[in-house]
Amino acid sequence: MSYELHRPRSLDEALALLERHEDAHVMAGATAMVLLMRQGLVRPERVVSLRDAGMSGIRREADGTLWIGATTTIRDAETSDAVRAHCAALAETFGRVATVRVRCQATIGGNLAHADPAQDPPPMLIAIGAEAELARAGGARRRIAVEDLLVDQFATAIDPGELLVGVRVPPPAPGTRATYVKFLPKTEDDYATVSVAAAVRVADGRIADARIALGSVGATAIRARKTEQALRGAAPQQIADAAAIVRDEIDAIDDLRGSAAYKREMARVWTERAVRSLMA
Repeated sequence: MSYELHRPRSLDEALALLERHEDAHVMAGATAMVLLMRQGLVRPERVVSLRDAGMSGIRREADGTLWIGATTTIRDAETSDAVRAHCAALAETFGRVATVRVRCQATIGGNLAHADPAQDPPPMLIAIGAEAELARAGGARRRIAVEDLLVDQFATAIDPGELLVGVRVPPPAPGTRATYVKFLPKTEDDYATVSVAAAVRVADGRIADARIALGSVGATAIRARKTEQALRGAAPQQIADAAAIVRDEIDAIDDLRGSAAYKREMARVWTERAVRSLMA
């Protein structure tokens, strides 16, 4: 397969290329793109590689927000002291992605832009209220919640000419605890039958606030808003009833990792386990 390859040396150069060639495929770590190309599912005529565009890095901003550049590798995010200090569960989630070899190549932005509903980071980023920052030529930028960025399987709200340039993670509210759990059918690097990310704020022995997101149970990572509402104000003995609501919030289908009915039940089980672990 032959295609025209562009290797911009800055973000501005990359955005200018996308403005001229809106049909170009963008490539970061290329772990997903190369696989799709080998399978014949993607046949690009023009590819823009972001490897040298200066879009990596992790920093804490003045307001306490954690910024992760789009081409930062998942491995760098996993091992970052800044990420772990901000939210240990986020660093641990990055460490659950595939294998070390993949994590050393795959990028944060590429993971989100690929929009695979079975990926690990999106549910965790949704649960902790992260936003994606998008840019286009001319300096225009916009932010969008990660849950709104993912619109369908392998489809996002990124417009033609836009680039995902980074992820912004707000500082957690005092008393917030987070976790990411997943039920694996085979090996640690396999896709999950169901995954659950939970962020819970505990006060006076009850759940003051909760955000719950699930992966591998629909066309995108799914935020379980009705379950969240049921969990708010709940005492430990009420968690099971609240977690049961999640079965009706997901859009599971039958596949090699389980039937839709099995996934709904596993969603209930693992949501309850995740929340209980945070209340312990």
